[in-house]
Amino acid sequence: MITVVGEALVDLIEGPPGRPVAHPGGSPANVAVALARLGEDVGLLTQVGDDPHGRLVLDFLRANGVRLAPGTLLDATPTSAAHTTLRPDGQADYTFDIAWRAFEPTVSTVDGGVDCVHTGSIATFLEPGAAHVAALLRSAAATATVSYDPNCRPALMGDPETAVRRVEGLVAMSDVVKVSQEDLAWLYPGRRHDEIGRAWLALGARLVVVTLGADGAWGSTARVAVTVSPVPVRVVDTVGAGDAFTAGLLHACHAAGLLGAANRDRLAGVDVSGLAGMLAFASQVAGVTCARRGADPPTLADLGR
Repeated sequence: MITVVGEALVDLIEGPPGRPVAHPGGSPANVAVALARLGEDVGLLTQVGDDPHGRLVLDFLRANGVRLAPGTLLDATPTSAAHTTLRPDGQADYTFDIAWRAFEPTVSTVDGGVDCVHTGSIATFLEPGAAHVAALLRSAAATATVSYDPNCRPALMGDPETAVRRVEGLVAMSDVVKVSQEDLAWLYPGRRHDEIGRAWLALGARLVVVTLGADGAWGSTARVAVTVSPVPVRVVDTVGAGDAFTAGLLHACHAAGLLGAANRDRLAGVDVSGLAGMLAFASQVAGVTCARRGADPPTLADLGR
């Protein structure tokens, strides 16, 4: 079982002039849906309002087999929204109307059957909820793999220097860290991705993966490092592609028996061939998503598996 912690919102994506179209979104919610489509048993700990946007999000999660984890906040607070504009090359830019509140005090641990807890993006930065997410990760580490994707939103994260301190604190709690080259360029201008990856491994991560866009993906443990080529696709847009990659990576880790606190040494000891295979699978999942409009990740059947 995998628990994802973080925001579920609506992406208001530009459509006909003056008429944005609402799509279910939010990086953690996208990861949860992508995991469920890959056959994982996944729950999402999130916050959704009792309004039309919230009902759209909840219906989408249920239709894709994502359970709401105990402690999810469902109340009259308006559902968060991201206003998404697409550049000519399909890259997405975002502005946000979002609140991330503290959870109830009882939401401090995960179920004993959870093998992995994943989080990232807005949920790890926006207070007061971010502090609760960090506490949940510390508790979960006793039994589960902790996975983290910074998925930086500069408009919400303040200056990069302050953001780096928060990101590095979360990296130090995590076993698997996936980050985009674009995020690293904002956090650490002028530094190489492999240099930062090694620094993050020294903080305590067992596996660091950097997505490199058209240059593929790089991954490293303390023992081995590998770069894989991207999957050639005709890019429609990149909405949700990084989240699909994260889901593909965690699914591949699960398939290899690398999730769960008891398997940390096995995760850190994965060989070059095993790491390359996991990155290749994650790249395939992301590639299919890039070839579709919006955050629409593939199923295993779509991948021919």
